[in-house]
Amino acid sequence: MRYLVTGGAGFIGSNTVDELVRRGHSVVVLDDLSAGKEENLTEVRSKITFIKGSITELEIVQKAMLQADYVIHLAARASVPRSVKDPIETNRINVDGTLNVLVAARDNKVKRVVFAASSSVYGETPTLPKSEDMRPLPISPYGVSKYVGELYSQTFGRCYGLENVCLRYFNIFGPRQDPDSPYSGVLSRFATAFLESTQPVVFGDGEQTRDFTYVDNAVQANILACEAPSASGGTFNIGTGRSISLNQVLQMLQNIAGKKLAAKYEPPREGDIRDSLADIRRARETLGYEPTVMFEEGLQRTFAWYLAQSAKKVAN
Repeated sequence: MRYLVTGGAGFIGSNTVDELVRRGHSVVVLDDLSAGKEENLTEVRSKITFIKGSITELEIVQKAMLQADYVIHLAARASVPRSVKDPIETNRINVDGTLNVLVAARDNKVKRVVFAASSSVYGETPTLPKSEDMRPLPISPYGVSKYVGELYSQTFGRCYGLENVCLRYFNIFGPRQDPDSPYSGVLSRFATAFLESTQPVVFGDGEQTRDFTYVDNAVQANILACEAPSASGGTFNIGTGRSISLNQVLQMLQNIAGKKLAAKYEPPREGDIRDSLADIRRARETLGYEPTVMFEEGLQRTFAWYLAQSAKKVAN
C-alpha cells in the first residue's frame, strides 16, 4: 500500500513513517520543515519519497497525493498558545491546509483519509472522562481549527464519498518531541529541565491532569484507522483512559533522573484546559485500539531518549 503522511518529518509523523516502512509499505512524506526535522527520518530516508512543501499549497499537495491509497494527515500548527497569539495563521494552516488535503484526496480517489484531531475540541467541560458524544466547546483557536477539520472531513464523506476517520489525540508524548520550542509539550520541557538541572516551569498549580499518551499508541491508532472496516465517518479518542497530574509527573521524573528539582510555578496559560481524560471504549470496539505502552514506561523511554540525545550533542 502507498501512504501519504503529511507532517511526516514531525514528532508523531516520523514515528508513524518508521512503522509504515517497517511493515513494508510505500511512503510519501510531505513536510515544510517548519516544525519537523529531516533528521527525524534519517533511518528510513532511502526507503521513502520526501517532498518539501506546505499543505497550504494545493498544487504541491496534489503532487504528493498521486497514487496514494491512504492519507495520514498530521501536518498542522500544533500549539494552543501560538493559536491564541496568531489565530489567522493557525486557521490558514489547520483549516485551509486540511481543506487542500481533502480536495486532493477526493481528486485522487484515495481509499481513506485519517485526520489528526485533538482532545482540545472538548474545551473546559467538567465531565470526565471525555466521550465522543459530548458537545465540542473549544476554548482556543487551535481547538476550533481542529474541530473544523473534523467537520470538513465528515462533510467530504457525505458529499463525495471520501472515507475519513478523525482521531482525537490526548497529549501525545515521546521521542523526537522538540524540547527547544517555547510551545513544545510539557513532558519534553520537563525532561530537558531534569537533564540540564534547571527549574521545570509549571503553568498553574501543577494539580491539572492530563491523559498523557505515549507516541507508539498514536502510531498504532493511525494505522488501525486506515484499516478498520467500519471506522469511516467516525471520530475516536486516542488516549490511555488514565490521567495524572503535572506534580505527579515531576515526582516520577525525580525518581527516574535520580535528582530533586524545585518547580517554578507561573500563571496558567490562555487556552489551556484544567483536566483531561479519554474514554477510549469506541476506539477499542471499532478500531481494535489498545494502548500498549502506559505512562510510566513511556516516561522512562522518553527520558532515556533525551538523555541519549544530550550525550550525542556533547560528543559532537
